[in-house]
Amino acid sequence: MTVATNDDSYSIFNNRTIGEIHQGIQDVYLSDARPWVVGYSGGKDSTTALQLIWYALEELPPDQRQKPVYVITSDTLVETPVIVDYITSTLEKIERTAKQTGMPFQTDMVRPKTDETFWVNLIGKGYGAPYNKFRWCTDRMKIQPANRFILDRVAEHGEVVLILGVRKGESTTRDQVLSLHQINGSQLSRHTSLPNAFVYTPIVNFGLNDVWVYLFQVPSPWGNDNKTLFAMYRNANAGECPLVVDETTPSCGNSRFGCWTCTVVSKDRSMEAMIDNGEDWMMPLLEFRDFLASTQEPEHKAKWREHRRRGGFVSDRNGQLIRGPYRLEFCKKLLGMLLETQQKVRTEGPDPEIELITLPELEEIRKIWRTERQDWEDSVPQVYREVVGEDLDWIEDDLGSFNASDKAILEKLCDDAQIPVTLVSKLLDTERQFYGMSRRAAIYDRINAILHEDWRSEETVLADLETDAENANT
Repeated sequence: MTVATNDDSYSIFNNRTIGEIHQGIQDVYLSDARPWVVGYSGGKDSTTALQLIWYALEELPPDQRQKPVYVITSDTLVETPVIVDYITSTLEKIERTAKQTGMPFQTDMVRPKTDETFWVNLIGKGYGAPYNKFRWCTDRMKIQPANRFILDRVAEHGEVVLILGVRKGESTTRDQVLSLHQINGSQLSRHTSLPNAFVYTPIVNFGLNDVWVYLFQVPSPWGNDNKTLFAMYRNANAGECPLVVDETTPSCGNSRFGCWTCTVVSKDRSMEAMIDNGEDWMMPLLEFRDFLASTQEPEHKAKWREHRRRGGFVSDRNGQLIRGPYRLEFCKKLLGMLLETQQKVRTEGPDPEIELITLPELEEIRKIWRTERQDWEDSVPQVYREVVGEDLDWIEDDLGSFNASDKAILEKLCDDAQIPVTLVSKLLDTERQFYGMSRRAAIYDRINAILHEDWRSEETVLADLETDAENANT
């Protein structure tokens, strides 16, 4: 198998043949008993790495390719739908072809736990839309799910080798980390944070042109058409979103081999390009994403976000209030908008059953609202019914709970007594959560923590900050 290049600029194929690259991969594979975990994102780099590995191992006698190769993809549950369909079908082809040909490949889709998903954090807990200085999504939705899988394989096998389709020059930080953790005399590096995990980067010296030249000239062993992959890049105007396993892995940036909800970039040019190239049904996704991004604009924060942080304290920087989570009422609005968006793409898109938010996520949001945010009205089923026009099989609360009528009575009593209604409702919810427990000592710590929160009104806090600023200037 040869790869021809017509470019006089640097190319790895000017120095190494495909056979030599395969030999290098085989040497690493046969050098020990550690199983391999291949990070596959569906993009050009990870596809190139996986194809090379497949063909290299295919050349080995069957008795030498017994060591398992796990191919894992990270599904954040908010991936761009077009990409999800492509990756899902590709994993199915890889799994099917591996079984038919006796290759040692197994595929797996790793996902965040329900309490760590994008919607549970954003709509449930009220986390602000991610941005460069607070990109909370990466760790919860990508790093932790991938690392859990890797650590499970470590527990099973003792050690593993993680294969990443990364190339030099994509990230200065990544280049530095790889060089610092390189093992002398080996093609492996030590993982930056996972014990007993090693990293192998078979295309680290490939240039961008090398990747496309290889994919165009070497057919996919599992039956994909690599020209389709190129068309997806062209139509999305996108770069690659790699499997993220630590903080040094290059982020998705402007790539749309990633989340359709990404607000880290100012404009989602790749989703715009997809729409321009015929995916009109994705317009509601883009509109929702753009609205999320607008909530980070300073002039909107006072309208949509609490004056207290999630822990109940007030924080400021240079006399300016630092806003906390989205207000509960705004979270209800976001949930309604998301469900409306889901209804639109079901009607206008290719998949009438597409789920932008899952039932387990809805139940988790409902639990958070009722236990942490004093949603006595039980709003999630109401919002769902109003938008979708039907009910789901919601989990019933065996202990019973406070309701909207109770909330109205409590608000009247607290208003008369000039006591914050959220303070009293939080105390009542705490008592309810500890009800029936044989050991209730922890309730005192919880009550003490609630009483020590900053219960000043927003108006009082802003007035106090203004007074402090005036005193500092006198």
